[in-house]
Amino acid sequence: MASVHESLYFNPMMTNGVVHANVFGIKDWVTPYKISVLALLYEMTTSKIALPERRRLNKLILPLQQGPDLTLGQFLKTVEDCCPQTAYAVKLRLHEMADGELKDMEYFFSTLPTPFTAFDTEAYKTSVVGLFMRHMLLAYNKLSFSQVYKLYKSLQQYYHSHYAKPTDRQVDLPALVADDSDMDLTSTEDTVGDRIDKEELDTPLHESELRCRGPLSQKQAEYFLARQAYLLKNDENKALKPAALQDELNNMLKFNPDFAEAHYLNYLNSMRVQDIFISTHSLLHYFDRLILSGSEGKSNGDEGYGRSLRYAALNLASLHCRFGHYHQADLALQEAIRIAQESNDHVCLQHCLSWLYTLEQMKGSDSSVLTEDSVKMAAHFCLPYLASLGIQSLVQQGAIQGKTAHELMDALKDTDILHWKHSLSELIEISLAQTTSIWRMYGKSTMALQQAQLLLNMSSLEPVNFGVQQNNTEAFAVALCHLAELHAEQGLYGAVSEILLHLKEQFPPHTQHAKLWMLCDLKIQFERHMNEGKYHLAEPQVAAIAALNKTEGLYRKAQVLKALNRTTEAYGILQRLQVHCEKSKCTEMIIRVMLSTAELHWESSGFSTALPFLLQALALARQHHLQALASETILHLAFTQLMLGVPQQALSVLHEAMEPILAHGAVMDRGRALLLTARCQMAVAGFRPNGQGHAALGLAVQTLDEAAAYFSMLNCKERLRDVHYLQAQLHRSLGQTSQCNKCAMLFRLLDQELQSPAAPVSMRL
Repeated sequence: MASVHESLYFNPMMTNGVVHANVFGIKDWVTPYKISVLALLYEMTTSKIALPERRRLNKLILPLQQGPDLTLGQFLKTVEDCCPQTAYAVKLRLHEMADGELKDMEYFFSTLPTPFTAFDTEAYKTSVVGLFMRHMLLAYNKLSFSQVYKLYKSLQQYYHSHYAKPTDRQVDLPALVADDSDMDLTSTEDTVGDRIDKEELDTPLHESELRCRGPLSQKQAEYFLARQAYLLKNDENKALKPAALQDELNNMLKFNPDFAEAHYLNYLNSMRVQDIFISTHSLLHYFDRLILSGSEGKSNGDEGYGRSLRYAALNLASLHCRFGHYHQADLALQEAIRIAQESNDHVCLQHCLSWLYTLEQMKGSDSSVLTEDSVKMAAHFCLPYLASLGIQSLVQQGAIQGKTAHELMDALKDTDILHWKHSLSELIEISLAQTTSIWRMYGKSTMALQQAQLLLNMSSLEPVNFGVQQNNTEAFAVALCHLAELHAEQGLYGAVSEILLHLKEQFPPHTQHAKLWMLCDLKIQFERHMNEGKYHLAEPQVAAIAALNKTEGLYRKAQVLKALNRTTEAYGILQRLQVHCEKSKCTEMIIRVMLSTAELHWESSGFSTALPFLLQALALARQHHLQALASETILHLAFTQLMLGVPQQALSVLHEAMEPILAHGAVMDRGRALLLTARCQMAVAGFRPNGQGHAALGLAVQTLDEAAAYFSMLNCKERLRDVHYLQAQLHRSLGQTSQCNKCAMLFRLLDQELQSPAAPVSMRL
């Protein structure tokens, strides 16, 4: 089920959509890359370009202007993807300047359209292109002759380094990169360092590729941080890899250690790789720098200082919650509550209350009262986001406590109205994922499939910036995992592979939601190996599952041990698991443990001793409206009754579970139900006269044929062997020799292929 507390993550850097300005005091420079951008804008204003290509180029203008400097190869490739003709023209323009003389660069700047006179072009003074051209012309006109010469040499180096081979060791063209003192827009006088010395001549040819490693301008830094923060929130897969982003942030902080927003982005990046030390260090540095810089206090006075402290403590609490440090999280949360109460900050108090009930849930305590209080207060202070989160949390708790489906769906319907009214797309996604999980828990696979498809086909309400699609959130991961498991239950392993491949691409292993598909993949592989009787392949999966989920790992370890006839070990694990699940109130797992315990009693022919476990499991399943588990329990009860010699009662009980199993059950469950039905029909036929008995046996043959079709879909050879054995017996009883011989041959072939002694058909469901 989609996690609720993830959505309460407070991001002070992104509260206004952009990072705080005025952090770097570095002036924009006139660089070879900026001249390349200027050449592109010149071609766009003077050439005729098709409308679709012009639209694509227009989308590039701001990223090229505000982003870090690119190499010439990267720049030309970006432009060529939008308009090859314009990219070729830009390449020719740069070639004329780089392979010509200094006067060619001078001529280029002199031919630029004047923003104050170009009324009918993109270069008008108030346009994005016009502002950039004015800025470049102003900067260029302020350069001294020696600075212009160094800029020209840098342009030559920038251009020729793109065409130089990696093995070339040319030092013909000096690599001269403008420094801060020479290219500062405020510098109008020559400096002593204008002379070209030997160190400048020996600069490597690929210096332009390392431009982004140097200091960034204020706009470049803001653009870089805003872009990466947005991608981390909405499409982490398209953000820089954790190591690469760490290097960029370290380089940025090296030139400006007091850049608060860089520390916060470093905190977000460290959270991706679960680095507790760096994430804590960066978070504390962020709020320290924010307070010291006075960016909060300038507009709000002492209130800004207190606000930073409140949210610093709140973020620290959320950090400890993510790492499972509940005591530290509780202390930080109490500190945030105390400061917020002193400042009478109701919004911060509501965030604290939301984290408080989330923390209680993570501890395993009942937080219903706290959650209800949070919803009431959030509604009172007109905070729809927090109110909806609280209702979703109550729905999640209600599902665990056994509330009926219509009660939960009514509550979610009310929140959905609120979500659409306020365009809370993130909560809409969580609501759909939560609905999918609830239907799946109740055993309504068709409804779960419908809700998952609705989420995956929903258009996002978020503004799609930087080419981001809203499909890498936790809600999408949950929905896709449900889809994979639903397809696996139907034996559609080809579709499962495609879904998992998409999950692996969308949520790489280092991302925070990757554990969802990892666990899903392991569970599907485990069930497939168990169905196929390949226990030696299923056993290694147990340790991997336990690493991601200890409870699931223990349960599957007991399943493997039971299949390997290591009954004593399996029974000990199941007893420990039941005690643990009763403490954590995990009803679904308690029922599964009871069913497995009953199966262990069967192996020792203790069918009567298995009945109390099955009756208790059925009562729990019905109390919590878990239809799938209730049907599974009824199958176990019917099998027990068959073994106790009352097949007629077993058949009548089985009819109660047959409809939901055939409508919503997995292929394996359908096959098992039909196989059990056929066995009950065979047993009942023995008590009837010959005429009625032959009719019942004929019905059992049809039932076994359907069961065989289901088991074939899963390649479940052990079950098929049982089916063919029973079919041979039936055909012999009916005097159908040819069909009997055919089934006997199929049984013999499977028995030779499996090379393992067949378990008694009468002892297994």
